[in-house]
Amino acid sequence: MKRSATPYLFLSPYLAVFALFWAWPILESLLLSFQNTRVFPPVWNLSVNWGRILGDAAFWDALRNTVLILVIQVPIMLALATVLAVALNSQLLRARGFFRFAFFAPVVVGAVAYSAVFRLLFNQNGAVNAALGLDLNWIFDPVGAMAVIITTLTWRWTGYNAIIILAGLQSIPKDIYEAAEIDGASPWQQFWRITVPSLRPVLLFCLVLSIIGTLQLFTEPWLITNGGPGTATTTLGVYLYRQGFQNINFGYASTIAYAITLLALVFSIIQLRLFGRES
Repeated sequence: MKRSATPYLFLSPYLAVFALFWAWPILESLLLSFQNTRVFPPVWNLSVNWGRILGDAAFWDALRNTVLILVIQVPIMLALATVLAVALNSQLLRARGFFRFAFFAPVVVGAVAYSAVFRLLFNQNGAVNAALGLDLNWIFDPVGAMAVIITTLTWRWTGYNAIIILAGLQSIPKDIYEAAEIDGASPWQQFWRITVPSLRPVLLFCLVLSIIGTLQLFTEPWLITNGGPGTATTTLGVYLYRQGFQNINFGYASTIAYAITLLALVFSIIQLRLFGRES
């Protein structure tokens, strides 16, 4: 009996921290989503928040913006990451270690720092307008602001996903490529017939993580555009923050959080069903 309890004694500090800082807040947030927190003390009302979210135009606008970023940015990022991973895996590339670090480095840069840099770059008098010969106020233009957010996300996460895909590339046996080359397959044919199918589990992993991350997106829209102009770049994460910490409506903010969780679950299941099947 004592021996069987020993592992749990070692795990107990972690379990206590998990229960206090993870399990309890998750459960408390679920309970808050069924309460009217605009009154004190909060009162139970099962429909006040969940009923509101169905007819909340601002929520649906935030969802539309989030899905727009997801549909445009994630495919572009994963395509660039795949090409970059193939380049970083090439035997012809010198100083591969340096380039791998260089493309991974954006992930470790502080969010406030790179957000400030991108805001300056896309300022009306910034380097982007100077290079392109434009006079566009990107941050205060709905389409331009969305383009800035997508560009920023792509810059930050392409290298991160490329390193994951690179690990998948290095697990593909070289014998397959040698056999394909003997059979006369061109590099382009090898890429589409060997590399891409072999990378499917890794690409699926990156896709699911990217979808979940995009649905939770908050940092870049908040720091670069503050969700504007108007609500043009207000994502679900930004809308959740405004409801919880500006409007002090934690019940509705908790409802939005669980709506994001349900959306992430649905999108992940769809991706697994569509792309997770074995050939």
